[in-house]
Amino acid sequence: MKKFNLFNEIIITSKKELLNAVNSQKEFGINTQGEIVFAPFNAKEILIYQDKHTPQASSALMPPKVPTLTDILGEKYQIVEDDDRLLIKAFSNWQELIKINTPRASYDDTTGDGVDKFANNELEDIGWNATEFDISYRELVEVLEEKCDGTLLCIEQEEPSYQFSGLGFIADDKQAKEILFNYCQEKIKKMTNEDPLYAKDNLSSDEEEAAEFFAVL
Repeated sequence: MKKFNLFNEIIITSKKELLNAVNSQKEFGINTQGEIVFAPFNAKEILIYQDKHTPQASSALMPPKVPTLTDILGEKYQIVEDDDRLLIKAFSNWQELIKINTPRASYDDTTGDGVDKFANNELEDIGWNATEFDISYRELVEVLEEKCDGTLLCIEQEEPSYQFSGLGFIADDKQAKEILFNYCQEKIKKMTNEDPLYAKDNLSSDEEEAAEFFAVL
């Protein structure tokens, strides 16, 4: 998986397309490629902005004010105009981006508790059964991030102290299922063959059920 670290990334979008979206008064978003997209969003869409612009009410005493780009996107975005392009940094709006993107994320690694479930039911079945053999969600996520296609939307910095928070978006759930299943199957086979604590005759009923899930028994 590729990291999209908002501390470092500059998103480039079209000023004209953004203003057209604003004037449409429809809900729209800006994705990580800088594309303007409209609701309903794709199941795997990753957005650095999502909203619907409502023009300010005007009257004879208060003529309408032309909104600035900061008025449109919000003060937490850093915006630089470059002819017909807009260069955007969005890391200061991270908390809002968590709310926007979590419904489409494959897993959530934004809390101090770490990853505790997968959004995809088949991946969650693997994760749940793997815990019976002390294979943690953290371990499985590291396998996914190393071997699977997808994007890790995150904020990560080293100084002044290490900070990380991220949402994982797996591009191909079928690929991820196969990789995780095979990983757990091989590890559990080794454990039941080499670790006396997990010898097949010593397994609890829950461990036996998990071993059967991974076709080890």
